[in-house]
Amino acid sequence: EGMALPKSIFPSEKICMDWQQRERPGAGLLNLGNTCYINVILQCLTYTPPLANYLLSHKHSLSCQHEGFCMMCTMEAHVRKVLCSSASAILPGAVLRDLKFIGEEFEYGRQENAYEFLRCTLSAMHRACLGGPHDSDISSQGSTIVEQIFRGLMKSRVTCLSCQAVVDSYKAFLDVSLDIRAASSLITVLEDCVTPKQLDQEECFRCSKCKKKAAASKKTTVHRAPRVLTLCLERADQWTGTKISKFVEYPEYLDLRPYMSDTAGEPLLCSLYAIVVHSGDTCLEGHFYCYTKASNGLWYKMDDESVDNCDIHTVLGQQAYLLFYAR
Repeated sequence: EGMALPKSIFPSEKICMDWQQRERPGAGLLNLGNTCYINVILQCLTYTPPLANYLLSHKHSLSCQHEGFCMMCTMEAHVRKVLCSSASAILPGAVLRDLKFIGEEFEYGRQENAYEFLRCTLSAMHRACLGGPHDSDISSQGSTIVEQIFRGLMKSRVTCLSCQAVVDSYKAFLDVSLDIRAASSLITVLEDCVTPKQLDQEECFRCSKCKKKAAASKKTTVHRAPRVLTLCLERADQWTGTKISKFVEYPEYLDLRPYMSDTAGEPLLCSLYAIVVHSGDTCLEGHFYCYTKASNGLWYKMDDESVDNCDIHTVLGQQAYLLFYAR
């Protein structure tokens, strides 16, 4: 209720969703031992057009006030190195060197989770744009380039089943994690997410109109769609801890309109441009690789130092872990 929308630090009208130049894919990334989880996220962010356009413009580094580590400057140098290098593969040395500044839980040489690394990387970039180490909350006072690209707003509406009074609340997000245990496709997961659900007895709702505890239902919708929608298909069963290895169908083009608070109006189309895949029998071991769409419009499988051309049918046939869609 009444969540204040952040003021903008970065002017949103200057965000360009299309590549400014169309080139061949850049370099692969060397694996120094259990660093595949870093490589896939760096590649997916490198091929996120609005972010790459901004980083290639040098706008951040030209005005950066940080002394020492700055994640935006690190990413700016990395993206330029990947996309402009003539080498077939490069070492993401600066990222590996400053791993502890990105996330305290990451330990060099140990296999970590790509999703957690994505979240920590975006948070570190957001903090770098704000200019302070402590003001890292995604619903904080400033809206940065990171928020302008990845930030969306979720709406929860609780309806009293006794008097039909409603209470709305909002929550900002940079990514959405989805339970795929009972799903065969992304569409069925999203449809289930926006289906009203009756609150359990222990979640008893006190209605401000009835002035008493009452049965209630809750519906969650996307109130404001991000420019880039990042989805995590939860592959770790929260009850057993085992890996969910089944195939979940996902489309190349996704219309967000049916899952919005306002379902009327034009379709809100998003296009798939990157996915992350985890191979291995358990979630605690194995290997990460990704598929990304380069600025030339072609798809490539990026597996550490290897960058190989592939088609959309191959991309859509994977046991995807992370999905990246751009408006």
